[in-house]
Amino acid sequence: MAHCPFDFFTDGKKHTICLVGGGGKTTVMYELAAAWAGCGRKVLVLTSTHILCPADGSFAAYVPAVQNLWQQGRYAVIGTPEFATGKLTLPPQSVYEALKLQADVILCEADGSRHHPCKVPAEYEPVLLPDCDMVLAVAGMDALGNSLQQACQRPQLAAELLGCSAEKIIDAQMLASLLLSEQGARKNVGTRTYYIVLNKCDLIKAAQQEEMRRLLVGEGIDEQKIWLRERGDSKC
Repeated sequence: MAHCPFDFFTDGKKHTICLVGGGGKTTVMYELAAAWAGCGRKVLVLTSTHILCPADGSFAAYVPAVQNLWQQGRYAVIGTPEFATGKLTLPPQSVYEALKLQADVILCEADGSRHHPCKVPAEYEPVLLPDCDMVLAVAGMDALGNSLQQACQRPQLAAELLGCSAEKIIDAQMLASLLLSEQGARKNVGTRTYYIVLNKCDLIKAAQQEEMRRLLVGEGIDEQKIWLRERGDSKC
């Protein structure tokens, strides 16, 4: 596994990070959580929308259970269970307020994509935590070569944003536009620090990876804030 290249990963500071977009947000979130926990940091994981309740014992319903997981060197997942769906929603505010002061790192999945590699948010999305200082936008490189209809959640919104048909085949320029647009992945980011995770880069050629990087850097994204991530690519 390669190291996460982002500066915040090893700066030792407290961060509240929201993940948006498509293409593997949940995987990236849990891998970062596990890596930070393995470094001895107290990591809190939650969602402002919906995520599946983990089956590995990392869900904690109460503050003492969270603290117990931290003492074991594990990350803790909090939320309100929806027993009909097996998913978690936003935790009770009192629980979050009590724990956010104790946590070293908070990771929040703030957007859903229904397993699509890319997306355009609806009017009510994303649901960023008010205290978050960073946003990680994730896009799967397996979107390339597929149509918006096939690979993008809310393809009609994407088509309107890009000025094309929903049957248009996604190329690097289109995907970069979705990541850069304030109607796309950058929606509501404001002054928060913005990072981009290009996921599943092992599925595309090196030349395609570099084209994506070039397009993003050309539009003002700091090269150090772009992660060309292959699957299973996070560790301390």
